Amino acid sequence: MQTMRRNSVVNLLIAAVIATAVCLLDQISKMAVVGSMALGESRELIPGVLNLTYIRNSGMAMGMLANHRWIFMALSVIMIALIILYVTFSRSVKRGTVVVLAMILGGGIGNMIDRFAYGFVIDFIDVRLFGNLWKWIFNVADSFVTVGAVVLAVIYIVSEVRKKKQGKSEEEAKAENDL
Repeated sequence: MQTMRRNSVVNLLIAAVIATAVCLLDQISKMAVVGSMALGESRELIPGVLNLTYIRNSGMAMGMLANHRWIFMALSVIMIALIILYVTFSRSVKRGTVVVLAMILGGGIGNMIDRFAYGFVIDFIDVRLFGNLWKWIFNVADSFVTVGAVVLAVIYIVSEVRKKKQGKSEEEAKAENDL
């Protein structure tokens, strides 16, 4: 019991430090863009691939569900609470998973701060692939949420594959013993 409590405290501290760092990086980068660029202004960094473009996004990815900020706020609060509860009370959460969840948590909080303070999210990382066929403008928080979600999915898939392999190994061992 004592070990579980100690692990929970350590996990919460790790999550708090990482989430705070992600949130600060996100908010500082947004302040730098707002302070140095006009709304709608674009600066080319890598020709045809990467620009800094200051926009305000009142929706989610690529502007979907624009002007529904309270839906995003509610979902953010629910996800933040679930992550904190999982990191605190899960007996089997690994440190790598805590780090990834903290990345998602920090990104979610960063965007939630924007939605609460301004009613929209500040986006500025403008990636263009295949000419202008695929264009996506996002921010630091979005990057951490996306990378965190992908890594979390990989962790889950690898875990499930290992479980299935272990299950087969146990079945094979039992079958050999039956012979």
